[in-house]
Amino acid sequence: MNTPATPTAALPIIHLLSSGGFYGAERMLLDHCLATPGQHQVLFLDAPPALIERFRQAGVAAQDCAGLGGLLRHLRQRRAERPLINTHNFKGLLFGWVGASVLRLPLVITQHGFTPRSRKQKFYTWLSLQLCRTASVDRVVCVAESIAKLHRQASVRADKLQVIPNGLPAGAALTPDANRQRWLAGYVGRLSSEKGPDLFLDALIPLCLQHPSLDAVMLGDGPERETLQARIDSAGLAQRIHLPGYQTDMQAWWQRLDALVISSRTEGTPMILLEAMQAGVPVVAFAVGGIPDVLEDRHNGLLATPTDTRALARQLDALLSEPGLARHLRDNARRTQQDRYDLKALAERWSQLYIRTAREARA
Repeated sequence: MNTPATPTAALPIIHLLSSGGFYGAERMLLDHCLATPGQHQVLFLDAPPALIERFRQAGVAAQDCAGLGGLLRHLRQRRAERPLINTHNFKGLLFGWVGASVLRLPLVITQHGFTPRSRKQKFYTWLSLQLCRTASVDRVVCVAESIAKLHRQASVRADKLQVIPNGLPAGAALTPDANRQRWLAGYVGRLSSEKGPDLFLDALIPLCLQHPSLDAVMLGDGPERETLQARIDSAGLAQRIHLPGYQTDMQAWWQRLDALVISSRTEGTPMILLEAMQAGVPVVAFAVGGIPDVLEDRHNGLLATPTDTRALARQLDALLSEPGLARHLRDNARRTQQDRYDLKALAERWSQLYIRTAREARA
């Protein structure tokens, strides 16, 4: 006898996430909860109170979870509902795996990407891949094909794997100010090694010295802030390359930016990339992670060999020097985002995955 499909509107889904702030994965998760059918609850394993409140104000049930013991108590209280666990990042995966194994609950792992630069991070990556091979994990959803490839190489079963990229809810494109006299290139992200803020400066400092009308802004905060500011000061560019700190609202910045530069050493499918495409801001990026899945060079963006800052600078210089290129990239990028990275369509794929996973767990 076949078990009937579980309607996702009634399916309880518990998301597990450890977080230091509202970045790409958090933006993806918030949009996901609002767009995908299901009774979503987000349990933060570590998070600032302001982040939890941001989810609550948006209408998503969210709360702090007091360690593994607190998680197990919470899951036991809800065990009769047979909730599906969906984990995000390493700590969420580890805790979720324990909870699903102990209580025999369905488990979906969302892999946003890896940053295996230190010995500890390499171990986390290895352990994540090994856990995904175990019977406790029902599905592994990767936000980029490059991440799925790592799982295949680690012998994670193909029938567990699915690639569902990040997406954005519908939004209006912005009209750039044609009368601006100065040109502004932007970096948006955490000021930490994996995001390559140092590589951004490697490319931008020579370009700013070459082009008197070019300015730059680095939006974000992190451990490399002081080192980056010292480099800017040493180059004599403190009045032209600014570090305004972490931003809670990008809308005004999208109207000011002439280009988004993504200088990351590693990525999944960056939400900031999709936001720039939707807003109509041309993107210049290293071809890392899922970025080449989204961008085709000189069609809807400009790509450079990973970590080659001279190539990154050349691409940005082309954007400065070719008047019609920005319009060409902007128009094609908007179409790409609307056609392939629309949240409504991607939420339907998630809905079907949740239904299938819950049904198989009940069989």
